[in-house]
Amino acid sequence: MIGDYILIINTSTKLITILLSVLLLFSIVPSIVHSQSNYQPPHDKAGPAADVLRFRSFHVDIAPKEILANQMDMYYFGLKVAAAKDIKNSPGIKVHEAPTSTISLLLNPAPGPEGQLNPFSIKKVRQAIQLIINRDFVVQEIYQGMAVPMLTQVSSYDHDYLTLYDMILESSINYDPDYAKLIVNDAMINAGAELVEGKWHFDGKPIRIDFIIRVEDERRDVGDLIRSEVENLGFIVQPTYQQFGPAIYTVYSSDPNLVGTGGSWHMYTEGWGKGAADRYDSGTLNQMCSPWLGNMPGWQELGFWQYENEELDILGQRIFSGDFQNEDERNSIYSDASKLCLDESVRLWIANIITNLPADDSIEGISSDIIAGPKSIWTQRDAFIPGQTDLTIGNVWVWTERTTWNPVGGFGDVYGSDIWRNMYDPPITRHPFTGLPISYRANYEVTTSGPGGNIDLPSDSFIWNAQTNSWSNVPSGTVATSKVVFDYSKYFNSNWHHGEQIDMADVIYSIYQTFDLTYNEDKSSMEFAIATVSKPYLDSFKGFRIVDDNKLEVYVDFWHFAPDYIADYASITSITMPWEILYSMDTLVFDQRKAAYSDTAAQRFNVPWISLVMDRDARLVRNVIRDHNSANNIPDNVFNVQGLQLVSNSDATSRYDSSLSWFDEYGMLVISNGPFMLSVYDPPAQYAELNAFRDPTYPFKPGQFFFGEANLVDILNIDSNFIEIGSDNTITVTMTGEGNLDLRYALKDEISNSILANGLASKQNNNEFLITFDSSLTSSLQSGLYKLYLAGYSDSLSSLNERVLVIEAGTDKPISVEPSNNSPVVEEQEQPSISNNEIVSINESEESESSPLLIPVIVALLIIVLGVVFTQSQKSTAKKSAAKKSPKKSAAKKSTAKKVNPKKSTTKTKRKTNKT
Repeated sequence: MIGDYILIINTSTKLITILLSVLLLFSIVPSIVHSQSNYQPPHDKAGPAADVLRFRSFHVDIAPKEILANQMDMYYFGLKVAAAKDIKNSPGIKVHEAPTSTISLLLNPAPGPEGQLNPFSIKKVRQAIQLIINRDFVVQEIYQGMAVPMLTQVSSYDHDYLTLYDMILESSINYDPDYAKLIVNDAMINAGAELVEGKWHFDGKPIRIDFIIRVEDERRDVGDLIRSEVENLGFIVQPTYQQFGPAIYTVYSSDPNLVGTGGSWHMYTEGWGKGAADRYDSGTLNQMCSPWLGNMPGWQELGFWQYENEELDILGQRIFSGDFQNEDERNSIYSDASKLCLDESVRLWIANIITNLPADDSIEGISSDIIAGPKSIWTQRDAFIPGQTDLTIGNVWVWTERTTWNPVGGFGDVYGSDIWRNMYDPPITRHPFTGLPISYRANYEVTTSGPGGNIDLPSDSFIWNAQTNSWSNVPSGTVATSKVVFDYSKYFNSNWHHGEQIDMADVIYSIYQTFDLTYNEDKSSMEFAIATVSKPYLDSFKGFRIVDDNKLEVYVDFWHFAPDYIADYASITSITMPWEILYSMDTLVFDQRKAAYSDTAAQRFNVPWISLVMDRDARLVRNVIRDHNSANNIPDNVFNVQGLQLVSNSDATSRYDSSLSWFDEYGMLVISNGPFMLSVYDPPAQYAELNAFRDPTYPFKPGQFFFGEANLVDILNIDSNFIEIGSDNTITVTMTGEGNLDLRYALKDEISNSILANGLASKQNNNEFLITFDSSLTSSLQSGLYKLYLAGYSDSLSSLNERVLVIEAGTDKPISVEPSNNSPVVEEQEQPSISNNEIVSINESEESESSPLLIPVIVALLIIVLGVVFTQSQKSTAKKSAAKKSPKKSAAKKSTAKKVNPKKSTTKTKRKTNKT
């Protein structure tokens, strides 16, 4: 039924949508987010503002009632849009909005067992699926305007959207199910399939598509929408509706080449939670496009069929490793990789969702990352309710079958990560507004000779040698592109949660663990996926050098035009857990082989996927610690660095005793260094409790990292929606926002899908911009409707503000009242306003006041629209008639890629997007 409705809309073309948008736009009032500057911490003690954080599970459908009933103070799972609109005006509730979630459709490109045909192993069929996803319907109807459509791994809320701006605007991917059907027909017949009574058959048997559809949120509706469209292409679709745990297991822990067999999958409605703003992306591109990083079908797991694309791997690794000469070359590589990813169409992007996160409006101290919103690392360090010492955070899950707490191969789901990020302090993190790396608990100093020069490594620099099982001096003449000196004083002058002092041994063991897992043949064969994706990253590290008790030099072959990214790349250890916990887990995994770090290794060896919050797994680690303590075991080869012994017998005994005491008290072994420590974790009850870490050595107090909320870029006014043909035309755009502003524009003819003019608007001052179309351009225009795309951005923010206007070209200006400085103009869509104050709603008084002036404009536009619709329908009929004779048009712009055997060298990214 939904699919039929979409087809009816499509027969009238998108111009009907333009008219409807004219009728609705005048009621939308953009809102600006202002920064809090009056935060007053509740106390001056070390640690966070609140004494206790409680995490509890609430189903998304009952969450609004529960927060109104004071059963929780904040909800970390996005409310469904209708529920958010119902609750936003409730007394005592504030709905925070952030573009923190994205959804995509993952297609399985494996060929499948012999004798079967997987349609998605054919690139043309995958490209055709792009054309049956009605992104506008998903955004406007399913998410009721609280989303923006996506074609690539970045949306208009990401800074790299500017990098792909022209590519996205010029893309030929639009909702066109009729043309998709022509492409599928041609591709399936060429593959040997035949259409029998409207359904595709291969080797005499019907082709069935197994579709995993998530049910917790609107993805169920999105999945049903896509299912209907795929059925219209002639496929039998078998939907399986699943929650997080079973769906993740079916898709990401299975061999893609089992497609078509029991428990397999062809399509999956993915969801992703963004962790933080990032001005210059490298992780998301590689995670979502390049096979080498282990997030494309096959997952780089030993024995699985692998999706391979050497060109995507090369381009992605160049971005990841800083293999470019300047920002322009970086952007060119990023664009080439994104084009190829779009052409491959394995992961099809649908929308970036504006997540609605309700909270008690009396909470103070919320710092809202412009991407992650209040769920970022910052909020719970400062948040509190006056007169209250605890906070209760709700989520749809606290624990799932896929929630795994281990720092090596765990924390892949958003639900565990939402708790974990409050328990550790990273050395470096992202600024919540600019998206640039900033120091958190480690200071750093960057020296670079890049992109073309080298730095000689000192003779006492060292690197881990997996063959000799020891640290070795780097060879004479070793050079690197950059050097970063990390000062860990804020760690080393403080304690772990169990009371032991953090020291250089914790840093060195973490580095050793990463290197040995990757380069030790026995270990890498066990944890194949982790080792494979880590190797390209680790290959770029040339050496280390201990400077003094607090400082470590790191030498890397990496360069970036923003030096803070060099420090972020070189920060090889996150210092999240004490060395004795890591050492004991290594013994359990690699020596005793009673557990595994990764899910795929656990499945392959039939051992537990180690999770330090689970009693069974924690006991296994506890037993190893006890054995090490009894035998006075110390990994001396790891702690003997250039003749310096980092750990004594008494040091080790004290560490072991403290960890054993921790297990005796809490029944878990999650020990870290952040503002909160985990005291209760109860999976059956879906409950976790964190207590404030009030150790006087902890370096931070409430308010030291308070940012509040950004003043986002907003396009306030466009003074004209008309181009006079044959004349010079100037359009004035007024913007506001934090930092130095700029405005990019593009004028597009939607009928020919061509960009007629684009560039940067002329900056009059920081808020006013001029777009000029000279007579040589306007003389070439025909009378009719065009689209003007605007993207406002700032050097102080990593997000954009995009507007799309329908603009009329003609020889005579329409007779109407000139737009005042506050009057909106004809516009098809605007980026949903992200406000921490309200959800965009209809202002009835403004609409009724403006309506009389708009009637002539609307009538004139209606006449134009109906005329163009008629003309377009005639062209469309001719186009489809011609297409049926020769269906050769590509569904996506093609990138010329050579067919070669890809390399299987891979890396572990340090910044990832979590599955939801």
